[in-house]
Amino acid sequence: MPFPIAPGGRIPAPGIIKIQARAMTYAVGFLLEQGLVFAADSRTNAGVDQVSVARKITAFEKPGERFMVLLSSGNLAITQAVIRQLQEDLETGNDGDLHATPTMFAAARIVGAALRNVYEVDAEYLAEQGLEFNAAFVFGGQVDGGEARLFMIYSAGNFIEASLETPYLQIGETKYGKPIIDRTITFESSIDQAVKCSLLSFDSTMRSNISVGPPIDIVTYERGSLRAGMQIHLEENDPYLSRIREYWGGALRQAFQDMPDPDWLTRA
Repeated sequence: MPFPIAPGGRIPAPGIIKIQARAMTYAVGFLLEQGLVFAADSRTNAGVDQVSVARKITAFEKPGERFMVLLSSGNLAITQAVIRQLQEDLETGNDGDLHATPTMFAAARIVGAALRNVYEVDAEYLAEQGLEFNAAFVFGGQVDGGEARLFMIYSAGNFIEASLETPYLQIGETKYGKPIIDRTITFESSIDQAVKCSLLSFDSTMRSNISVGPPIDIVTYERGSLRAGMQIHLEENDPYLSRIREYWGGALRQAFQDMPDPDWLTRA
């Protein structure tokens, strides 16, 4: 079943509001030899005094046949409208039915087409309000008979695909969490290692950017299983989040203290 999500809707007519909730989230997906890992925060805001929570991870599952996950970032009205269109097409069996696509590539094209459809309806009104059409998705999964694949879909509806050399894709506030992933995760890393790394990546991001925050949702997928693996929901006061924050901070401080001084500093 898909993760619960508030229904999408049409952007208000020009002149009504100029500030809209945005999910300038941090989300990351990993493509691994063992399978896939998806993680996203839940913070949304329409200014510093309008902060709320909205889940940004949606699963589409037909056990034994296919499993797909969509991570979203950007303008919340846009991303929710795209997700709702995908859900309605799935329910009605329209051309955009993700349960009828033969491959993950075809499914990624469906997500891109849904995003372009929302653009055609809403982009003009957004521009009149001085707002950018801003949305991005990480989309991955596996269809029976095909390979597990992972894509990043841009606002224009086009996309790129993760590779063995770059086995992860990020959206939103990516810069703070990227270094730890680059130093630790490869295609051969285990699902458990990717989960742990994703949480360290989130901790680094949340420490430096208030627009990203818990709850954190994590979904894992074992290659070839065609069904969801672990589905984890971590609140702000989760004991493990607190423990890794303390452990990682202490380990970094200790590594800094143990790091040798450069020879030229001593000579100076």
